[in-house]
Amino acid sequence: MTSEAARLRRWQSVTIATLFTGYAGYYVCRSNLSVASPLLLDEYGAAGLTKSHIGDIASVGVLLYAIGKTLNGVAAEYVGGKRIFLFGMFASVICTVLFALSPLVAGPLAGAAGSLGFPVAVLLPFLAVWAANRFVQSMGWGGLVQITSRWFTANRMATVMGVLCMSYLLGDAAARFYLGGVAKLGLGWQGVFYTSAATLGAIGCVSFFVLKNRPADVGLPEPPPPPGNVYGDDAGHEKISLRKLLAPLLGSGTFWLVCSMNVGLTLIRETFNLWNPTYLKEVVKLDAGTAGMASLVFPLAGACAAVFAGWLVDRLNGRYGLVVVSSLVGLVLVLCLFAWLPLEGQTWTALALIGAVAFFLLAPYTFCSGVLAVKLGGQRGGSTAAGLIDTAGYLGATLAGSGIGRIAQHYGWSTAFGTLAGVAVVTMLVAAVYAIRTPSQEQGKAPQSP
Repeated sequence: MTSEAARLRRWQSVTIATLFTGYAGYYVCRSNLSVASPLLLDEYGAAGLTKSHIGDIASVGVLLYAIGKTLNGVAAEYVGGKRIFLFGMFASVICTVLFALSPLVAGPLAGAAGSLGFPVAVLLPFLAVWAANRFVQSMGWGGLVQITSRWFTANRMATVMGVLCMSYLLGDAAARFYLGGVAKLGLGWQGVFYTSAATLGAIGCVSFFVLKNRPADVGLPEPPPPPGNVYGDDAGHEKISLRKLLAPLLGSGTFWLVCSMNVGLTLIRETFNLWNPTYLKEVVKLDAGTAGMASLVFPLAGACAAVFAGWLVDRLNGRYGLVVVSSLVGLVLVLCLFAWLPLEGQTWTALALIGAVAFFLLAPYTFCSGVLAVKLGGQRGGSTAAGLIDTAGYLGATLAGSGIGRIAQHYGWSTAFGTLAGVAVVTMLVAAVYAIRTPSQEQGKAPQSP
């Protein structure tokens, strides 16, 4: 190996490690609401705060996250992946601190909150700050995708993106365990948010110094665009108009199928991300701290699924569609079990089913806005493709908060899970069309580990 090649490998390793840690850090300031939800209900429930209101906070946040995915995914192509990745981090830190300080402004906002029909004045700043937090958090993945597309060749991209997709699964799991521990210490929901902000701030400071936007920034050669992307040989060095950036993606049938799949997958994922601790507390009868820690089984099982799915796609010569359809068949069956089985007090059965949902759900989910987005967009439009695919998903996922929260509130958790099973059936049918339209040789064989 030449000295230049060895230097490139070192910088690639540093880039993967920094992006992995940085995006995992984003989840410390995202999973905190889920972990803190039982504590918020305990503190403000007597005043009228309900699961429906927590769901409203989450849904407004998801809507802003969806809008931000498109805007910030496109912005990354023009301002650079590193800048937007770091800006999103530090802006999220500020929003997280402001969320913890929301009770201080609840009094002055009581009149406005009452006129909007809010039973608790603090609900108004909760909604506003959480929406802002989710908007700036949408900068993270687009920046990550753009940086990754410019550091790695096509024959390593699937493996690299698979590793980076694990960042938000393992990051979510670690955040829930970590913040659940903070909750068990009795520091309250505000302690959970202050701890989140301090943690992401520290990660952002380190990332600022070690992350590089592309190999040319350190005098190294850059890889060619991946074959088969909708922009051809365009390596993204020159700025192009917004029309020329969007037209190739919007004209691709494969792109629209991936967007459609991501709607159902993201709705189900966001439902479990948000409501797992509350479900475990209300139905399985765990305390709030233990419920927050136990909810890590969902992202942890999902990380295992992502690794297994990557290995399986490699064995099947890149047949992503087959793996996605098979996974969704399993997902439908598990969600039906969730809807039909009585799980009151059944801790291990409930956790096993949550893990099974994650195993069948998160492998296809990671494909959509990960390797498939890069394969469609290449170096020119990888972050734009990821942003648009995620926007479609998170627009659908706005129902995970208000919609599923109200179903659970008025009809019970069994009906909520039955609804999700129906969503999974529709998503499975879309995936079947994708599998038929997109043969393995077009998608390309998953590469070996770097």
